[in-house]
Formats: sequence, C-alpha cells, structure tokens
Amino acid sequence: MSKVLLINGSPHVNGCTARALEEMIAVFRKEGIETELVQIGNKPVRGCIACRRCSENGECVFDDDLVNATAKKFEEADGLVIGSPVFFASPNGALISLLDRMFFSSSFSKQMKVGAAVVSCRRGGNSASFDVLNKYFSISGMPIATSTYWNMVHGFSAEDVEKDLEGLQTMRNLARNMTFMIRAIADAKECYGLPAEEEGAFTSFPDGK
Repeated sequence: MSKVLLINGSPHVNGCTARALEEMIAVFRKEGIETELVQIGNKPVRGCIACRRCSENGECVFDDDLVNATAKKFEEADGLVIGSPVFFASPNGALISLLDRMFFSSSFSKQMKVGAAVVSCRRGGNSASFDVLNKYFSISGMPIATSTYWNMVHGFSAEDVEKDLEGLQTMRNLARNMTFMIRAIADAKECYGLPAEEEGAFTSFPDGK
C-alpha cells in the first residue's frame, strides 16, 4: 500500500493548517492510501549549524526526537505533504528548521517521491510561503503535486477555513492528483525503473575566477 507522510508545521494541533490537511487525509483514505501525520507542536526546533556531521552518520547530529524520527518516516513514504501557517509572509520558523535539517542530513534518495506544499493564512503571504516550501521538493528530484488553485486555505481559525469552500475543494483535488501521481510513478518504476541521476559535478569558485 502506498503511503503519504503529512507534516503539520503549525504549533496549533487543531488550527487552520490541520483543517486543510484533514481534508486531504479523508481523500487519501478513500483512495486506499495510508497516511501518517507528524505534528511540529510548540516545542523549539533548533536550526542547522552546518557542522556536516550528517555526512558521516547519515542523520542529524542533534537527536531531538523529531528531525531524525521524521526522516525515517519520510524514507518509508511515497509522498510528502508539508503544511504551514504563514508567519510574516513565510512558513513557520520551526518547520523551516526541521526541513533544513531533515532534507540536508538524510542520506536516502528522495527521487520521485511526490511532494505537495499546503499553506494557510488569515489574509496574505500564502504565495510567498508556498514558494519557499516547494523549493525543498524541486532540489530533491521530487515531482510536485498541484491542484485547481494554489494549495492554500484562508482563515483565522479552523471554523473560518470551513467557510473557504474553494480552499477545501483545492485540498481534495490536490489529494486526488497526488494519489494519481504516486500510482503512476509506481507503475512506471516497475516497467522502466527510476531515471538515471548523474552525480559528482559540484560548481564552486574557490579561486575567484
């Protein structure tokens, strides 16, 4: 059975972002896709310190019971949904810290795992936050799932999101599109294998030229 990991980057367990993800989870379950939800919560998540110790042991040197544990769940999943509220026209800082460390420190291949970003805000900043989250997928060989509008909902509370009928519709269509992509990639992988990935080239200009 295919599996989707969802990360709720909001400190509020039952807030706007959670309501958007719930709409997706309902569709995934109907389609026979297994889901697991990771909640950031309100505990501090330290940022990456660029020590590069992860290149030696394959995981982040700081074992805070969140980043490395979430990375293991990510490795087992066929798709990843990252949800975040908007803070000053950007995703939640704790979520960014988690994603920086998880994507950089994990050594497993993310190629062809389907990614989707979901953002929520009261009024503005959704598009900028949406763009930031999609960067994690596009640098990792992960196809990005889209919907019938940008993947966002609006509201100050979960009750407000209930009134955003277009936003909830967008979440349902996103989950259906993501399900299709996961299945299509699985079929193609069985028939053709994964695309070859070149490695080794690293552009740097230490001589200043």
